[in-house]
Amino acid sequence: MGVGNILMADEGVGVRVVQRLEKEYVLPPDVHVVDGGTLGMDLLYYLAEARNLIIIDAVEMAGEPGQTLRLEGDDVPARLSLKMSPHQMGVPDMLFAAKLRDLYPEHVVLLGVQPGVLEPSLEMSPPVAAQIEALINQIGRELKQWGFTIERR
Repeated sequence: MGVGNILMADEGVGVRVVQRLEKEYVLPPDVHVVDGGTLGMDLLYYLAEARNLIIIDAVEMAGEPGQTLRLEGDDVPARLSLKMSPHQMGVPDMLFAAKLRDLYPEHVVLLGVQPGVLEPSLEMSPPVAAQIEALINQIGRELKQWGFTIERR
């Protein structure tokens, strides 16, 4: 699940990753790619059948632009509660609601990237754009641990 706002430069990194993943890779039938954009709580629907969830997003970590972060389990909603943008308010709420409704996936992983530019633009900054391939490779490793394989088209 890639979340973020593609109209705000690096804020859209999660969406850009899943767009490229869908375009350039063959995924197993049980793996669903979700462009979550800025939907927040509306994404709860997608968790109803999910056993595993990977969230890709821009995450403020006071680091260098393009720096990456991997968190899992309870660290994910805790980290996302330190919101950087309006959609991030909805993602922790969605995860909390999923727990309350017994829809919380067995495994939740956050792959985050430190943004450099958060102003209106359709283009990501070079340090963040340079991480897209590494993030896709990390998604492949996460999926492999869960018994799934992805291949380039």
